[in-house]
Amino acid sequence: MTSPSSQSWQEYCTQELARVNPLLHHLGFRLDEQQVHLGGERAVISGRKLVLVGRRLSDKKRVVIKASSSHEGKREMELEHTCRAVLDKIQFTSTAFLSPEELIWHEEDSLLLSITAFLEHDCPFLERPFKEQFFLALKAFEAQESAHATTYEHTRVIRGTFRVFETETYLRQFHTYQETVVTHFPDDTALHERMRRAEHELNKNRLRMEQYNGFLTHGDFVPHNIRIIGRDIYLLDHYDIRFGNKYDGWARFLNFMLLHHHELEGALLSYLEKNRGSEELEALHLMRIYRLGELIWYYVNRLQKSTGDLQILDRARVSFWGDALEAALHKTSLRLERIHAYQIVRDSLRSDEEKQRQKGLH
Repeated sequence: MTSPSSQSWQEYCTQELARVNPLLHHLGFRLDEQQVHLGGERAVISGRKLVLVGRRLSDKKRVVIKASSSHEGKREMELEHTCRAVLDKIQFTSTAFLSPEELIWHEEDSLLLSITAFLEHDCPFLERPFKEQFFLALKAFEAQESAHATTYEHTRVIRGTFRVFETETYLRQFHTYQETVVTHFPDDTALHERMRRAEHELNKNRLRMEQYNGFLTHGDFVPHNIRIIGRDIYLLDHYDIRFGNKYDGWARFLNFMLLHHHELEGALLSYLEKNRGSEELEALHLMRIYRLGELIWYYVNRLQKSTGDLQILDRARVSFWGDALEAALHKTSLRLERIHAYQIVRDSLRSDEEKQRQKGLH
């Protein structure tokens, strides 16, 4: 049975594609027949923005096309476009941030199109040798850390373009996460208590968080948002770029690796412990707590939209990340048996469309 949100998404895609196709043809592009990024869980995560793949007619060059006619979708695209342009001009970082070539930025009859080159890579991040994964991840984080807004002039450059997350921003947001979980997931009192303890931990250590503010970071820094070509790392998604805590992006990446590559998570933590000291390790620990709370909040919110197997899966996600939060609060590792058990449940409940979409992400 198709869920209401899926039905709405399908109708939106049909209507939007009817407008996108003729405009693309006029600009000299065409869509591929298969569009994996329109299926699966896009129905509940979409911000009313299509992500498509196609080719330029003149030379068959592969391209990525983002399109939207909604206020929300266009706002996301415009922020990403601006961040990308300003990032190239920032003078207080010694590291170049590489992005796919932008081919078209065009708005017509309230439809906004962004077309960039599709970056082919020899091997997805998670299929590369372990040592290479480790050093690529480290290189990516050091590149972000080299952009540190330390003066009034730096702050003037970034404000008004990038979102700026101060310690109070993180604390206010986490309070919202905690309240939302209590309101919309009322039966899990153990999870409510974990979220309250997490909020207390963050508030108690706000000065440690404050120590590492003002750094360029990416709120969704995970393998499917980067491409590696030779020794260069390209950032595919600029929407979640912001200036905030130095370990914000680290925390997102390590929480992802907790589930997808436990050994890499451990190696990066060991590196930090040996090379950066206890204060920075504590800052990372606090940001991991923050990002775990955010994940729990995200899937609790999705329960309002999902149905059937997807809703069962989202409940399993809330439970899994709740257990990860409990482990983090005790500064222990989540048991591998728990991770493997969740992975089995996840894979059994994902739709075939979503499995195809996940392959497309990599």
